[in-house]
Amino acid sequence: MDLLQIVVVLAIAVILAIPMAKYLTNVYSLELTKQDRVFGRMERFILKLSGIKTEDMKWQQYAKSLLMSNLVMFIVSYIIIRFQGELPGNPNKIVNMEPLLALNTAASFLTNTNLQHYSGESGLSYLSQMAVIVFLMFTTPATGIALCMAFFRGLTGQRSLGNFYVDLIRTITRVLLPLSILIGLVLVSQGVPQTFSPTAVATTLEGSTQNIARGPVAAMESIKHIGTNGGGFFGVNSAHPFENPNAITNVIEILSMFLIPAALPLTFGYMARNKKQGWILFSAMAFMLLLFLSIAYFNEKNGNPALEQIGLSQEDGSMEGKEVRFGVAQSALFTSITTAATTGSVNNMHDTLTPLGSIAPLAMMMVNCIFGGDGVGTVNILMYSILAVFLAGLMVGRTPEFLGKKIEGSEMKLIAIAILLHPLIILVPSAIALATQMGSAAISNPGFHGITQVVYEFTSSAANNGSGFEGLGDNTHFWNVSTGLVMLFGRYFSMIAMIAVAGSLLVKKRVPETIGTFKTDNGTFLVILLASVLIIGALTFFPIIALGPVAEWLTMINVEKGHFK
Repeated sequence: MDLLQIVVVLAIAVILAIPMAKYLTNVYSLELTKQDRVFGRMERFILKLSGIKTEDMKWQQYAKSLLMSNLVMFIVSYIIIRFQGELPGNPNKIVNMEPLLALNTAASFLTNTNLQHYSGESGLSYLSQMAVIVFLMFTTPATGIALCMAFFRGLTGQRSLGNFYVDLIRTITRVLLPLSILIGLVLVSQGVPQTFSPTAVATTLEGSTQNIARGPVAAMESIKHIGTNGGGFFGVNSAHPFENPNAITNVIEILSMFLIPAALPLTFGYMARNKKQGWILFSAMAFMLLLFLSIAYFNEKNGNPALEQIGLSQEDGSMEGKEVRFGVAQSALFTSITTAATTGSVNNMHDTLTPLGSIAPLAMMMVNCIFGGDGVGTVNILMYSILAVFLAGLMVGRTPEFLGKKIEGSEMKLIAIAILLHPLIILVPSAIALATQMGSAAISNPGFHGITQVVYEFTSSAANNGSGFEGLGDNTHFWNVSTGLVMLFGRYFSMIAMIAVAGSLLVKKRVPETIGTFKTDNGTFLVILLASVLIIGALTFFPIIALGPVAEWLTMINVEKGHFK
């Protein structure tokens, strides 16, 4: 029954991804489409009101527009949450957020990470939740998708990279806003609150008083998942019954956060006029997702030997930190999708995963190209695709080409920087934290599990995921500053590098295909692409995986007569 649940949900996700890919292809077409009749007037009004010119941009202009708009959003967001106690929309009288925590929070939601070093229901006012958190939940995935479309145009040889502001507004008006309204209404129908009333006060059966937090939850939940944002109105995120009441909402949230990331590689195939190319990219990511999902599910289903040794039944699997209404199957699936799509929303506590089960979410964030967040994940798999073509070209002594464009030194330098930066901003801060913070109260477990807690925090930050091992006491000056910087580096350095690659490829003339051209839309290329991703990931991260989850697992089992039991 567990496997049937997983198969059905994934099958529905694939079925929905195909029409979504066709829709996205029309949304970002540089030609007039039928959609312009519906959305064009509203978009032209927004552009005119903002004084934005809609001419095509060079890659430098595209990157500058992206960075400057994000900088303005960061400043405004910081001011609102820093002084929320003095502003309206605060019926629960929540105080101003501390400066470094406000800095971390603004950076977190600006970068589509949504890492939370505060508890949602007590840390932010309603105004902050809506004007900062929900606002950024629309604009940051829109930024990622806009970058993705510019990259697509560069690779597929369209007339230009487009205009950042046009792409940004189209993403919000034509994709995120309609979907979030639809999903929000469905969630409300299933019991997710949507109210501006203050905290409810109830009298329990024992006669004591209980304060029940509530608020505009459904609006945040819908865009939180469709925008692969993560974060939560409540501290325990989608494990809270007000955010995720039942099995229906759980499936809706899984499908929501997987819809756009699953559709984008197919969109690339449509834009390249090569559907097989899109399916090759999709297949590579799907294979890796199924691999790590299997690791998560079977290890959680096998139970926790430490709990079994003290007499707790593991017949239903390791249920520590999981909601009974979801069970192991839906918890493992949610965990895998939220880290594959770098959403960061959680319906169970990742800190309580079995050691080997925790390898799955860690590994998917470490390779950072298994569907990924809205836009960015597909850009990352294309980056690995170009690397795979380059390596294959070296092996056969040919100048590498991708979709008829020669891949030369300038592009490979930028791609190498992007690939190397990701492990660098994970492993270096982790080493510093383990050297300076291991004896502090922030790390609740000083053993091997503590190593995993630290590495998970920086991996989640670098991958702009936002989920965490919540046993880590992360609301300190060190963690607020270090993870804030890692989130910014992980988001913007790679973005700039990739838009530069797109600009470089756009101006290159297409090379005619010959009998010696290395095809990138067949099974051979799929194997080379998978090998490139997994080998680079293993060489980079296996040592720290061995020191954390693997070492913790070995301490949990007994050795007797040369056998594990």
